Amino acid sequence: MSHDPVPLLRRYRMTEESLDQDDTLISLRSATHLLEASAKLTGCGDFGLRLSSHQSIDVLGPLSIVLQNAPTIRDALSDVIRYLFVHSPGIVVSVNERNPIVKNTVAVSVDVRLSGPVVTRQNSDLCLADAHNFLQIFAGEKYDLRAVSIPHEPVVSRAVYERFFGARLLEEPAGATLHIARDTFAANVQGANASFHQIAQDYIFRNFGAVQGSTSDRVRQVLRQTLGTSNADKSGVAALLALHPRTLQRRLSEEGTSFEILKDTVRKQLAVHYLRNTRLTIGQIALMLGFPAQSALSRACRQWFELTPSDIRGGNGKM
Repeated sequence: MSHDPVPLLRRYRMTEESLDQDDTLISLRSATHLLEASAKLTGCGDFGLRLSSHQSIDVLGPLSIVLQNAPTIRDALSDVIRYLFVHSPGIVVSVNERNPIVKNTVAVSVDVRLSGPVVTRQNSDLCLADAHNFLQIFAGEKYDLRAVSIPHEPVVSRAVYERFFGARLLEEPAGATLHIARDTFAANVQGANASFHQIAQDYIFRNFGAVQGSTSDRVRQVLRQTLGTSNADKSGVAALLALHPRTLQRRLSEEGTSFEILKDTVRKQLAVHYLRNTRLTIGQIALMLGFPAQSALSRACRQWFELTPSDIRGGNGKM
């Protein structure tokens, strides 16, 4: 039986168009709710596992190139830990080389981190299944998965999980974890190219900064992509960064700034860029920057530069 996804997308404030745009930011909380609701609507308790079968590693964007060209599985997992924030700051991967649960294995765990009582079963299953699929691609014949743990009671029969992963599902719920053989951990990544690996890393550094980058840098990055949308307020940006708004404001305060200052700075920079380098109308630019009307952009330009938008577009006056 088929189901119309549009009502669910609208319920969780997503549009069909946003799903076709690779650089669109989507709230991890909304996506997690959407997955749970989809599983309930379709009656598929293994919805997350099924969805992973339709995803390629390309869902990770530029990070996928880094991972596919890492020298070894160990290196690829280190890159995931270092750069996964580019894909989602609320999904965290960790590696335990001294796995206390299954002997002679390395534990690769995936954690969906959301504050509050959010059911993450389907998203957790999806992330773990993606990790399994991607590691299979990287390691090829060297991939040896010994066991799997999940952080919740199985939504469907244990046999469904064991058939999907091709390994036993451990009895006690624990973190979402793949217990891979040590030989797999040390294996070379199939078809890796050292030059592509370096180029992709450089791209991430230039466009996203390092994972240890400041909260201010991450807020600026999100604002550049969300100005003019409903996600460009403090709550929306905090959700996209998987932070509580108060936590976001506290971290910005510790860095000597605030959300309002950063938003104003990004708006100012983009206003100059759009006015000087595009043929967009001033009204269109106002909407893209999240102003309610062209007159609001005009007031802002006078406040920032003591110039009108037309002056800036024409190169008149000093800035």
